[in-house]
Amino acid sequence: MIGLFDSGSGGLTVLKAIRQRLPSSDIVYFGDIAHVPYGSKSQEELLQLVVQGIGLLQKNGATKIVSACNSVSASMALSLFDATGLKVVDMVEMVGPTVSYFKGSHYKVALCATPATIRSGIYQTGFTLLGKDILALPVPDLAAAIEFAAPKEEIAKIITNALKPEDLAGFDVLVLACTHYPLVMDVFAQLFPNIALFDPAEAVAERVEERFWPQEVGEGTTKFLISKDSEPFRNLAAQILGDKNFTVEVI
Repeated sequence: MIGLFDSGSGGLTVLKAIRQRLPSSDIVYFGDIAHVPYGSKSQEELLQLVVQGIGLLQKNGATKIVSACNSVSASMALSLFDATGLKVVDMVEMVGPTVSYFKGSHYKVALCATPATIRSGIYQTGFTLLGKDILALPVPDLAAAIEFAAPKEEIAKIITNALKPEDLAGFDVLVLACTHYPLVMDVFAQLFPNIALFDPAEAVAERVEERFWPQEVGEGTTKFLISKDSEPFRNLAAQILGDKNFTVEVI
């Protein structure tokens, strides 16, 4: 079984992409809504939440893990694998597949993410290893606003307070390096019509297929575990999965 975790509903964008590639895999998804947003937390807090989240997924049968949260991926430490009993090959995170996608390209890349992700420098370091200098911009408060279904006008205001069109002048691609951000792709597209938007979900799903298929052949079940009940989460999960069978449990 594949275990997937995020601070809330953002990881549903990754789940959707994985489902398209691996429709028969069994998936358990942990949305830690009680602690959203992860992107404003310290590294110490994030590491503790990661250990708890991975442990919960393991108790529910997960043998492979997808970290569908860029803030968590950015703060991952190798010691966590020893603490949870996971092997490195058992985990797919967001940063590596996203950076690898641009290997050999000539695109000028800008990136926006939570403050925790930007603060960690992991994306900047990854792109530097590819010989690319990127513009990395934090967008405070956006993930939480999306999680709790803030009006589009409020979403747009948060984005424009953090990102200016002139900041992105001369760049080819804006990477939405928080899984919540593609949920408001239409707002980004309206505000920044002259730059391509990149959703890392497909790159991550491709890596999941490479790593976990065909070992993860099951019945296509989906189980959601959420640490706090949320109607926006339930609605979005139903929207993404359509008529597919799934269960939601508040823990």
